[in-house]
Amino acid sequence: MATPKIILFYAFTPLADPEAIRLWQRELGESLGLRGRLLISSAGINGTLGGDVIALKKWVRRFREYAPFKNTDIKWSEGTGVDADGRSLDFPKLSVKVRDEIVSFGAPDELKVDENGVVGGGTRLSPEELHELIDERGDDVVFFDGRNSLEAQIGRFKNAVVPDTETTRDFVRLLDSGMYDDLKGKPVVTYCTGGIRCEVLSSLMTARGFGEVYQLEGGIVRYGEKYGDDGLWEGSLYVFDKRRSTDFSDHAAVIGECAGCGASTNRTANCPDPSCQSQSVACETCDAVPCRVHAA
Repeated sequence: MATPKIILFYAFTPLADPEAIRLWQRELGESLGLRGRLLISSAGINGTLGGDVIALKKWVRRFREYAPFKNTDIKWSEGTGVDADGRSLDFPKLSVKVRDEIVSFGAPDELKVDENGVVGGGTRLSPEELHELIDERGDDVVFFDGRNSLEAQIGRFKNAVVPDTETTRDFVRLLDSGMYDDLKGKPVVTYCTGGIRCEVLSSLMTARGFGEVYQLEGGIVRYGEKYGDDGLWEGSLYVFDKRRSTDFSDHAAVIGECAGCGASTNRTANCPDPSCQSQSVACETCDAVPCRVHAA
């Protein structure tokens, strides 16, 4: 019986021929019946894949045979299901593309990588080291959300700074505006879903004079695996597949508020009107009414 799983991964490493990596990954993914999204650039690879656990394990073995990807941290979670052919129901297809950036901050020339990863990024903190920092520095520590603001509406670290961003590209504009210059003398911990956005964000902040910048290693995913909902995290984790969100325990707080009626919810939804591209926090009732939520 098929066991649906989803994996999330990235690797910052110099790639001399991104197109060759794309062709390899396209062929490998199709041969194993996988679905998901992979982005490749000269600075590395970023992806999420879904399928049967056996097929994904075969993919991981082949992926790590390539030396630059050998030590890639691969995060596993439960999928919602697979079809009769073992293909993931969480993704519509397999998409493998070459881009200037594997996470789109709009600043490809600022990112520097070597065989050890991003150059000039923040100090890495494991979940345990994060708690040690909090114990030592207390309220001086600032959590800085490296995701789009919609994601933070259903889950975030307690008392986190959540920039008003619709896309990742907004971070460069906000940092350059001086809006967060008051944080430059404080310990700032950047965090995001699996860690990739904070790899870049922490390097951008460091380059702009933030003197003590950290990044949560493995992102919210690894923190949730360690502490569940009994630590500093509150709410649900937004994910980029048909699940929309996931919880770390059966007692996760529900902190999202429906944009239509104000009810507590951890749901997010696309606008049902084909002409509307917005996405909102929306309860099931309000989501059924075209543009009621999304025009609110």
